Amino acid sequence: MERRMSVATHWGSYVAVVDSGRLVRIEPRGDDPAPSPIGPGMVTAADDSARVLRPAVRKGWLNGLPRAHDTARGTDAFMEVSWDDAITLVSEELRRVRSQHGDSAVFGGSYGWASAGAFHNAQGQLHRFLALGGGYTDSRNTYSTAALEVILPHVIGGAPWSYQSRMPMWDEIADNCELVVAFGGLALKNSQINPGGLARHQTQDLQRKCRAAGVRFVNISPIRSDTAGFLDAEWLPVIPNTDTAAMLGIAHTMLVNGWHDEDFLRHCCVGFDRFASYLTGEFDGVAKDAAWAARITGMSRDTITELARRLSTHRSLIMVNYAIQRADHGEQPIWMSVVLAAMAGSMGRHGCGWGAGYATMDATGVAPGRPSVASIPRVPNPVADFIPVARIADTLLHPGKTIDYDGRRLTLPDLRLIYWCGGNPFHHHQDLHRLTRAWQTPDTVVVHEAWWNTTAKFADIVLPVATSLERDDFAAGFSDPHLVAMPKVREPAGESRTDHHIFTTLASRLGYEGEFTQSRSEIEWVRHLYEQTRADLGDDGALPSFDDFWRNSTAELPALSGPFPGSFEALRADPQRFPLTTPSGRIEIFSEEINSFGYDDCTGHPAWFEPVEWLRAGLSDRFPLHLISNQPASRLHSQYDNGGHSLKSKIRGREPVTINPLDAASRGIENGMIVRVHNDRGSCLAGAVLSDDVMPGVIQLSTGAWWDPAQPGQSGTLDRHGNPNTLTADRGCSRLSQGPSAHSALVDVEPYDGPLPDVLAFAPPHLEH
Repeated sequence: MERRMSVATHWGSYVAVVDSGRLVRIEPRGDDPAPSPIGPGMVTAADDSARVLRPAVRKGWLNGLPRAHDTARGTDAFMEVSWDDAITLVSEELRRVRSQHGDSAVFGGSYGWASAGAFHNAQGQLHRFLALGGGYTDSRNTYSTAALEVILPHVIGGAPWSYQSRMPMWDEIADNCELVVAFGGLALKNSQINPGGLARHQTQDLQRKCRAAGVRFVNISPIRSDTAGFLDAEWLPVIPNTDTAAMLGIAHTMLVNGWHDEDFLRHCCVGFDRFASYLTGEFDGVAKDAAWAARITGMSRDTITELARRLSTHRSLIMVNYAIQRADHGEQPIWMSVVLAAMAGSMGRHGCGWGAGYATMDATGVAPGRPSVASIPRVPNPVADFIPVARIADTLLHPGKTIDYDGRRLTLPDLRLIYWCGGNPFHHHQDLHRLTRAWQTPDTVVVHEAWWNTTAKFADIVLPVATSLERDDFAAGFSDPHLVAMPKVREPAGESRTDHHIFTTLASRLGYEGEFTQSRSEIEWVRHLYEQTRADLGDDGALPSFDDFWRNSTAELPALSGPFPGSFEALRADPQRFPLTTPSGRIEIFSEEINSFGYDDCTGHPAWFEPVEWLRAGLSDRFPLHLISNQPASRLHSQYDNGGHSLKSKIRGREPVTINPLDAASRGIENGMIVRVHNDRGSCLAGAVLSDDVMPGVIQLSTGAWWDPAQPGQSGTLDRHGNPNTLTADRGCSRLSQGPSAHSALVDVEPYDGPLPDVLAFAPPHLEH
């Protein structure tokens, strides 16, 4: 008999149809106005050949062989072992590394989205386990927004993500705003997702409401489709990595014409006079006027001038998307966007001003936040060492090296054991050939995985884990006003176990099971966290009992109401009474603190720094195309690349790459042709899609295709599948944030005329019993 059960994921909530324990299909919920097609595709992956079914250990590691090419990580065969043997190997290796090298030699950053669920949060489980065991080296910030997370507290104060509750919501924009200028666009595909889970997709309807209210949109991006067609947005193509120059040209035009908001700049900001001297060229002899900006950005001088006038004379909102800060000097467009909004006259006016990340996740701009929801309790980490998240390869290659980070000097630790759980560094990280070299250096790599993806193939010990369909939990998404029940839909595949079960068994071997579990079973933990949330909310929350919630699948959280700390509206109304938490209490157009760091790549005010790789660089003679490696529409990062929806998007098994017809014609490339994308760092195959949605000189190849090197371990080898991080540079965007600079990469494309190799990304390694 068929059963229908609630399913919650990062890309939405669904109904799973199960027959005699077999997952038959996944259907959208009837109350979701824009369900993501990723969900139904999960059925394809549930039992595919890539599932990790039993614990496995790399033969070379098991036999203690040196890291010769035929026994290196990524090339070696695996031996399947019993759970008892696997737990023994992991627990003994943890003991050995801690005793010989110290607790900081264990790396548990384990960056990644993992899966939805308040209790079965992979990083939360791992960090609790490692902290109770003595501590570990952690990572800081995210690949998505590292530059933004570091710069904004200096400029507007507050915690790195507090801006989410301080910027206008979509319904406020519809009611109050006239003009939205979106740097990096508003790609609706990104709003499929929400970290932690999602009940209903609302962004599309809210954007339509804005357009129906008469709000005009301007899309400043190399990609036309970065805004939905129904917005009728004006597309202004811009050379990638030049958004800061465009904003400076607009700001200069405002300044010399007297269109800037002098009152707000005087009372609510500090340092505008010093920044104005930079704009006019008093410091360096270069006026950052519209003509100067036009030469850099490819936008016309008249367009830049007109944008300055429109922003100053309309109730306007300046949006920046996350993509523009994943580049060389990525802090600058974020900082400059705040300054431009302050100058334009709408900062701190209801529904107007400034915001970041709209449409990047469904919750952004939908709700300013949600009440706190209980999750697995954190344990203080006894180890103080950390690394910026995108500096993992640097750390492995250069232990003991010192680097700058946000005014501090960090010494990179000597990492001997990597424990990765709920993420995929061979997706997130740049320059995968460099990461491969770095990945050979630690003594041991332990990975929890449900599928034989690249990270599993590059591990020493692989422990099979249950998916979100194979365990009990509840979802609580970022800013989402709903809790969604996640009952187990099916039994775990093969010998898979939950992360919590694995860590409980390890903690038992290591002598702290009671501390780790607090004597609760998994379903008791799920019930406890829900009831704790219910008690914390009290009568104001009025959540149903756990049993009623579990029966009805969803529960609604109370809405949060402002004003929120750091409100720009409150700052405008009374800057003395409602200061920001910056050193000055105001928006820091010039930051004395950042200036004191003495960084030559991030000075005391926003400025134009030429990227290392862009279309005006000398390297463009050899590699004349700028690579945009944005987020995919067919999956979340690399999650469910083996799912049905992602597989359908492939061209002859390769990731699609979008090329402007002019660039394609000059290279003899036709639609649907397999092409080779390459630079000095590597090369990959992809399927050509010709479209004038990308401007000439730019190609778009989304992230997340499982990396499939033809000769693993051989530097520069061809990727058969189309992962753009084969080509991107592993370079910190500045000494301030050390964030990734994935969008500063030049490439070229050519038809691939050799024998077409099979894609083996979804094939397991050679397994011995």
